[in-house]
Amino acid sequence: MSDVRKRFQAVFGPGKVLLGVIHLPPLPGSPGYGGRMGPIVAGAVEDARLLASAGFDGLVVENYGDLPFLSGRVEAETVAAMAVIASEIKRAAKIPLGVNVLRNDAASALAVAGVTGAEFVRVNILVGGFVTSEGVIHGAPGEVLRLRHRVAPGTLIFADTLVKHASPLAPTTLADDVLDVVERGRADAVIVTGPRTGRPPGADDLEAVRASLQAAGLPAPVLVGSGADPGNAEDFLRLADGLVVGSYIRTGGRAGEALEARRVAEMGEIKQRFKA
Repeated sequence: MSDVRKRFQAVFGPGKVLLGVIHLPPLPGSPGYGGRMGPIVAGAVEDARLLASAGFDGLVVENYGDLPFLSGRVEAETVAAMAVIASEIKRAAKIPLGVNVLRNDAASALAVAGVTGAEFVRVNILVGGFVTSEGVIHGAPGEVLRLRHRVAPGTLIFADTLVKHASPLAPTTLADDVLDVVERGRADAVIVTGPRTGRPPGADDLEAVRASLQAAGLPAPVLVGSGADPGNAEDFLRLADGLVVGSYIRTGGRAGEALEARRVAEMGEIKQRFKA
């Protein structure tokens, strides 16, 4: 087994992985913040407990409500808020936790992970340059990996390849981009998404990513990062190492809405059936 898979399994154990995303409401520093942290923390803890009880293998907490996102570093108060929330989630739910600071603040995500014990971070753009609704964003793998070494050693980096809501500055393909993400960005796992939040990637996209990694001798785990639902989950789990589910498990299947217990349980049952 490769070192990268050993690190992944050391966190999640063997088998397929189901990760649930906790979409936080607007945090301090964002235009929509309501002025009270208490309900935000309590809601995040409640979400974490629901996902853990349904059999999810891990969680991802992200500042989804902070639209419009900043293209670079977020404000200090946002980092402080996420650290408090992540700490309370770790206390309440004894499953692995990831941190994603939107739109692409890997430094803040690693800082939060370092002080809370979160096991991984998600970095939407680790390598290359992309045009996004927030402006042009450039990946900085050298800075990210050096910071991890200083503040959060052992924290896994999950990185998107040709991430949703973004277009590369230079023409490329999934097969080529994923090699840069793993070879040059040193990502520990790869996330494949559709073009927008809630939209799934194609099966051919997943096959292209896996084939490219295998041909290069880079057996990094591959996760589906958007659009997973009961209609496609088992097919995706045959092609990928796991699912990151955010939209479907919420009311009406809409990102940012409240978790819906029935939908959460449904995804947990599908994963368990697949495992069986």
